[in-house]
Amino acid sequence: MKAIVVHNYGGPEVLKYEDTRRPEPKEDQILVRAIAAGVNPVDASIRSERGAKFFGITLPFIPGYDIAGVVEKTGAKIAKFKPGDSVYAYLSLKDGGGYAEYAVATEVEAAPKPKSIRFVEAAGVPVVALTAWQALIDTAKLSVGQTVLIHGGSGGVGSFAIQIAKARGAKVIATASTANQDLLKQLGADVAIDYTKQKFEDVAKDVDVVLDSVGKDTLARSYGVVKKGGFIVTLVSRLDQAELDKHGIRGASLSVNPDSSELAEIGKLIDANKIKVIVSQTFPLSEAMKAQEQVATGHTRGKIVLKVADEPK
Repeated sequence: MKAIVVHNYGGPEVLKYEDTRRPEPKEDQILVRAIAAGVNPVDASIRSERGAKFFGITLPFIPGYDIAGVVEKTGAKIAKFKPGDSVYAYLSLKDGGGYAEYAVATEVEAAPKPKSIRFVEAAGVPVVALTAWQALIDTAKLSVGQTVLIHGGSGGVGSFAIQIAKARGAKVIATASTANQDLLKQLGADVAIDYTKQKFEDVAKDVDVVLDSVGKDTLARSYGVVKKGGFIVTLVSRLDQAELDKHGIRGASLSVNPDSSELAEIGKLIDANKIKVIVSQTFPLSEAMKAQEQVATGHTRGKIVLKVADEPK
């Protein structure tokens, strides 16, 4: 099969498009014929030795954690899926394997693909949608009537977080650049803040939850806008316990895990038209290097996806 293989640590140039052996599913895995694969910032971080070792990844490896495709084969212990089923999956951080024509996944990692969207859109969902879900619902316990401030609302995680929060019945304040103010409103944000023109702390006050995917100064300024007893979830930094204590708030640095039941719930929201999937750009699998370079700019609307095969008729 064709795949992107990393043999050496380094920049995007280490992503090699080549022939490699098709994986065989273990008894608790399904073999998926990939139609599309999502591209995420973590895909670039594991090109470094430090990033790869953090996740227990050894050379050579196939990167990629988001896939959408069709079940080709099932292991002996698989009960939920059969050949021909359309699925999408968040592959384990240690094993990855998404940038390829075929990948293996466990039942915990995969769920039925939402029927209302194409495979190329479905491949942009698992990692970022599960990140948003686990941050807001599982960790911060966001509930009806609460107010959440979402930093980076036009990005992959942010675009899902806005919609998940609205589906939960929360009020949403979101930040983005001037060019993405329209997108924030389309996604359902009640208040859209242009961070290039105004400080979010002048608008957002006494919020129940902050979701931070920016870090640094943005995180440092966020402690003061959370009401006492509120919650900060960060995806990119360590929290300052002294600041949490000073403001009487709680917080967590999120580590996302595959979860088929949550992926199925997200799929239901997509099919109910409560979540739109924003794919801003697609690249063929062979151009994974260009795709990662685009993600690295930090200014992508929604998701970037690799097209691995043609959409089934």
